[in-house]
Amino acid sequence: MPRDRRPFFILPLAALIAVVPLLFRGCSCGHDYDFHIINWFEAARQLTHGTLYPHWASTPAWNAGEPRFVFYPPLSWLIGAVLGLVMPWTWTPIAYTWIALTAAGLALYYAVRSYASPNAALVAAAIYLTNPYILYTAYERTAYAELLAAAWLPLALHAVLQKRVTIPAVALPIALLWLTNAPAAVMGCYAMAFIVLIRLALPHKKDRGGTSALRLALNSTAGALLGLGLAAFYLLPAAYERRFVQIHFAILPGLRPWDNFLFQHTTDPEHDVVLRSASAVALILMALTALALVWIRSASIRHDAGGTQSDSSEYSTAPHQLITLVLVALAILFMLTPLSEPLWRYLPEFRFLQFPWRLLAVLGTVFGIALARALSRTPLRGGLTAIVCATVFALPSYYALHEFCYPEDTVPERLAVFHSANPGTDPTDEYTPTTADNDSLSQSNPGYWLASSPDASPPPSSVPGPAPLQLDLSPAAPATLILNLRNYPAWQITRNGSRISIRLPRKDGLISIPLDAGPAHIKITYAMLPDQRFGYLLTAFSVMLYAVLLLRNRRATQTY
Repeated sequence: MPRDRRPFFILPLAALIAVVPLLFRGCSCGHDYDFHIINWFEAARQLTHGTLYPHWASTPAWNAGEPRFVFYPPLSWLIGAVLGLVMPWTWTPIAYTWIALTAAGLALYYAVRSYASPNAALVAAAIYLTNPYILYTAYERTAYAELLAAAWLPLALHAVLQKRVTIPAVALPIALLWLTNAPAAVMGCYAMAFIVLIRLALPHKKDRGGTSALRLALNSTAGALLGLGLAAFYLLPAAYERRFVQIHFAILPGLRPWDNFLFQHTTDPEHDVVLRSASAVALILMALTALALVWIRSASIRHDAGGTQSDSSEYSTAPHQLITLVLVALAILFMLTPLSEPLWRYLPEFRFLQFPWRLLAVLGTVFGIALARALSRTPLRGGLTAIVCATVFALPSYYALHEFCYPEDTVPERLAVFHSANPGTDPTDEYTPTTADNDSLSQSNPGYWLASSPDASPPPSSVPGPAPLQLDLSPAAPATLILNLRNYPAWQITRNGSRISIRLPRKDGLISIPLDAGPAHIKITYAMLPDQRFGYLLTAFSVMLYAVLLLRNRRATQTY
């Protein structure tokens, strides 16, 4: 049969409908907008200087910098940076949003096409890419990394829901999730593990081409490990170097999961507004998911009562798959309530999700899969219905969730400030080195200054700026060199070719080193730490292993 090419036209068009208001009225300046825009500016500048995978961001902390790119996954900021280099920056957030939504729709279509009719898969994909939580992420939160993760979650759930579970199919979405957004990766891994446990607990019968219970467990575990290996170049340094930063600031009171259950109140009125909005989106998405699941069941009952085999019988839903979707949806509902607080406190890494309603990203995938199955018994005009549904979901969501941009928040203004002689941008608390205190850091430090003591303030007439990577000094007497650069183990400093290992403590965490009298050529280099080297090696090995397993899997598939 000819391959259906409609998704490659219809789904990008559906995504375009969701961003058309942005084209006419400008970007939505949501909660995470500034953070991501600065990431894109930083990464783009370093790409133009030949640094293909930066680790250090120079403008945060008022030009003292922070190891932001060590801990924040690379896919979103690399895509944003590349887009900014090939098109006007004012278009970049809109183009990024369109790409992420299109990828989400195509991923959902791929995930359901084997057990849903082509028209049903197409309509479900168009609705998935415009479902309330994805558009809440795109419009109100502008959490661009989490938005991109919506493209990998359907692949993740499909990998463990499909009849034959393979190592490569499990590994790829896990790697993509970890390279996109850490909270989404935690959610995705837990969701996949939960689905595997459900399948193992249900009566299991191996069919031709299927997976036995033992093989299901082994392939899922091996696939998860391989996925972590594929992402090791990011994941290993991020995990190891957490000891060098104040990562606990990510889960301060108000940012902890047990402070953010549905319709809960905190001590911050502005945060409560966000929480109410997320809770309303949660109720809508839960209702839509429940309707889709009930629709599947009722359609199956009507089909069984008819006693006839129709063309749609090939799209019937296996009972264990319906049970799995129902249990996943119920588990997410439970995790959004205070009853789940012990799990949020003690499950590994779960507390770093911060907001339980982030699990709506997984629920949205469950909704998309369930909807595709439900629609498979319904006669549809795929393309037209998909566009109409996308319009019905997208336009009201834009008007309800779009965030206003103040003049100083627009992309041209942010770019102008970034390239000007400015005092930099705010620090990120959780990426602040352990030796530093943000409250003690001045916003107007010059690139460097000489002083008689390590805790000295800069001269009052100094011009703010980042620390230079090379400088020539000749102090007449012993002095202390203070750099507007946060102290971090990766920074290596040499004087006349000899490494300086002494760092004098400062409360603000800036690098402070003693200098003897006489000429001094100072060179500052960001060096690759051993954990980063090992991460690259592990990723290289995992890529080769993935290629071998993928080739073997394709050969095995051809024998069925």
